[in-house]
Amino acid sequence: MTARIAGNDYRGLTPPASGAWTPSLRVSVVVPAYGDQEKLDLALAGLAGQTYPAALTEVVVVDNGSEPPLRLPDLRPPGTRLIVCPVPGRAHARNAGLSAATGDVIHWLDSDVVLDRGSIEAHMRWHHAAPYLVVTGYLRFTPAALPAPGTVAAADDLAAIFEPAEPHAWLVDLVDRTDGLTANPHRAFSLHVGGATSVNAALLAAAGPMDTDLILGQDTELGYRLAQAGAVFVPEPRSRAFHLGPTMRMRDKARIDRVSHAFVADRIPSYRWLRSHPARQWKVPYVEVIVEPAARPGRSDGHDGHDGHDGHDGHGGGHGDGQEHGRRPGHGHRYGYDEVRATVDAVLAGTVPDVAVTLTGPWGRVGTEGRAPLRDPDLDLALIRGHYAHEPRVRLVDSSPESGSGTESVTESVTESVTESVTESVTESVTGTGTGSAVGAVPFRFRLPAGWVPGEDTLARLLDLAADEGYGLVSVLLAEGADPTREAGPMIVTARLERTAAFARAAIVREEGEDLDDAVEDTFGVIWVDGESYGFASEARPITGRRGAHRARIEAEAEVARLTRETERLRGQVAKWRDEAGRWRRNTVELRREVGALRKDLAAARKVVQYGLLSSVRRAITRRR
Repeated sequence: MTARIAGNDYRGLTPPASGAWTPSLRVSVVVPAYGDQEKLDLALAGLAGQTYPAALTEVVVVDNGSEPPLRLPDLRPPGTRLIVCPVPGRAHARNAGLSAATGDVIHWLDSDVVLDRGSIEAHMRWHHAAPYLVVTGYLRFTPAALPAPGTVAAADDLAAIFEPAEPHAWLVDLVDRTDGLTANPHRAFSLHVGGATSVNAALLAAAGPMDTDLILGQDTELGYRLAQAGAVFVPEPRSRAFHLGPTMRMRDKARIDRVSHAFVADRIPSYRWLRSHPARQWKVPYVEVIVEPAARPGRSDGHDGHDGHDGHDGHGGGHGDGQEHGRRPGHGHRYGYDEVRATVDAVLAGTVPDVAVTLTGPWGRVGTEGRAPLRDPDLDLALIRGHYAHEPRVRLVDSSPESGSGTESVTESVTESVTESVTESVTESVTGTGTGSAVGAVPFRFRLPAGWVPGEDTLARLLDLAADEGYGLVSVLLAEGADPTREAGPMIVTARLERTAAFARAAIVREEGEDLDDAVEDTFGVIWVDGESYGFASEARPITGRRGAHRARIEAEAEVARLTRETERLRGQVAKWRDEAGRWRRNTVELRREVGALRKDLAAARKVVQYGLLSSVRRAITRRR
């Protein structure tokens, strides 16, 4: 049974202890090199002293057009070969080495990196534990003078030769702040660095070779495709290596980022911050929407294309529970032009511009004209093809028998649909060939029956749910009800948002006869949501065009400006009222002072009057006497 890893939490694996196990897998160490024979000699000397069995190790050195040509030194592993790749570029050299390699595991190694004695064994322990791992060692960058190759081969601990050295700071930081890459599994692919990383060869074959169109960033881009192929990324601190001198990135990070970001933005949808443009298209979209013909519950009048089959040809549509998820065009089910247009137009008008739409059907048999076009049984197919023929975000994948494409249905069968789709799409993203979905290593696929219309922000909300919570599958319940043509129970109509990496992983680990969705639930998780609460409708809705959205934004901005002015006016009025209140407070204080003075005067007057009256009385009494 293949070990199952949830997300990128490899901590459940128990690799064998170093020095206390019997390995069986062969490893091919691929070393691309251009000049600098002295450093290559040290790298090979480090490989000559590895604790992993030499009989299970081959080394492929790729001379990338050095002048003078590189040579193999005397101190090297016994299974070392030298081949030549005249096409300049590290990606070309690595691909040449990959083609020549025969191991079960491919270990990338730069020609200026020296491995500690137990480094390869530390890697291979993990690869014996699970067949879909990418393992990266810890690089340290040393300014030390270059020793003799014999000194390296004889050293039990390279630290005595190369320390003090600097750590691979960004990698150490990434590992530390993600709890060993387990806390942020969908960015773990950044760990794939070519200096000292090993990859299961079958996994690498599924992901495809390095992208030779890139100037920089090839390691990260390949890491992304490995993730889509189901990889788990493991940092291995026991695998230590020393880089002879600083890297180019350490010397000029800002310029390197400027160059690499210009290319990887087109190929790595997960780097959302590099895709800030609100409308442009990218080589690899964030999500592929696969629109499929599907029945509606409770209808048997022939208008929905339902022919009475139980529909277990869907990708997750058949579990014996009456679930319905799409039908194969050309097999008794037809695309309706109005239904398809309602769905596709709503998808294209949504808040996720980074999208591609795939329609699979017998497009090859559709003619361009006829004597009675209105009676043509393929009229709706012709209308769909004509309507979207020049829309670059819509792809028509031919399922006609004569097309020979082998892609009769995007949702043909669970195993074939996932494993072939993943392999073709990730390879296609590099080579630009293939007969699959033609959108490259897209991280999400959304399978939606034609006629069901998402709201403007529906797809974005579903993607946020899957991305934030890490789900491998978000199943959307669109409708359910009785179907008189079925005997298996009520029909359920669903849409499905599938994480490519999750289904690739599930295809690797599932047991014979196990439903793929169950394996997805074990490794990434599955959730059901209600379609209505996410804005799905069964009828077309008016589309807000860009100009309408622009006008609405202008009106909103004008309203904001008006409210801002009104706020400022009110603030001024408040300030005026505050001044007036202050003036009245001052007046009140002055009045209080005046009243106090008057009270004092009145009191004095009263005393005078009282004294005068008393004096008059006394005089009167005196006179009477």
